[in-house]
Amino acid sequence: MDRREFIRKSLQLGVALSAVSKIPVFDVVQIAKAADKPAPVVSVGEDANYSKLVIDVIDKLGGMKKFVSSGDVVVVKPNIGWDRTPELGANTHPTVVKTIVELCLDAGAAKVKVFDRSCNEPRRSYKKSGIMDAVKSITDKRVQLSFMENHKYKDLKIKNGVSLTKWSFYKDALEADKFINLPVAKHHSLSKLTIGMKNIMGVIGGTRGDIHRNLDQNLVDINTVVKSDLTVVDATRIMTRNGPAGGSLDYVTVKNMIIASPDIVAADSYAATLFGKKGADLGFVKIAHKAGLGEMDIAKMKIL
Repeated sequence: MDRREFIRKSLQLGVALSAVSKIPVFDVVQIAKAADKPAPVVSVGEDANYSKLVIDVIDKLGGMKKFVSSGDVVVVKPNIGWDRTPELGANTHPTVVKTIVELCLDAGAAKVKVFDRSCNEPRRSYKKSGIMDAVKSITDKRVQLSFMENHKYKDLKIKNGVSLTKWSFYKDALEADKFINLPVAKHHSLSKLTIGMKNIMGVIGGTRGDIHRNLDQNLVDINTVVKSDLTVVDATRIMTRNGPAGGSLDYVTVKNMIIASPDIVAADSYAATLFGKKGADLGFVKIAHKAGLGEMDIAKMKIL
């Protein structure tokens, strides 16, 4: 009996049992659907050579061509939020950003756009993070590193929003053919950790302080609008306290790791283990899992 036949017969049996045992048919259907859902794939690697590390981790997922097609306009969204040097772990490592951009180009992207809505002054943040120089060192006209422009924000209704029903989002992020989420893993004073789902705050407009009220649900709501085709978590060095800005090497632990998955919830859940936590310890992960945005149970993931 193949899997489809198994599911069909299970549903038939479930409907029959529900009539006798009073188990709701809906619950039986959900259980059957869960059984039929393939395990999300998470690729993990460790290496002090960050360019090689990124390539190896993406190769285990099938290569960047699995995610980026020839002619695609791709947004690569790192964390460039802070006026901090790379070793302080406040921003995505510049080598990680550069390597992902190069992989997108090699996969045939027509254009690769790199940007973030910085918390500190944008030009200082782009420069001091090392990301500006790293991206500009790629001599390919298809690459566009830019500062975000106010006229490009667009107000949208959030169809599946629970806490947020309307917010503004950056047009380039919405219109891209592919969105690659490139967060750095670090401590956050309110959400406990900031990883992939929170990195989406860098493509929204409005007053971000308002988002921090009911933060966990709000993060889930904005992730229903901007969906990551691939999340690549920079855990080459992680900020374990005083995040998200940090400012001291005392807050940083070198891990030399990259975690990547097309399932953003799975990526965030696995990254949480580097801090001694589970995905279920993070409010936004629990809500996202319940909403069907991804898997938070590592036992149900395929770890490469």
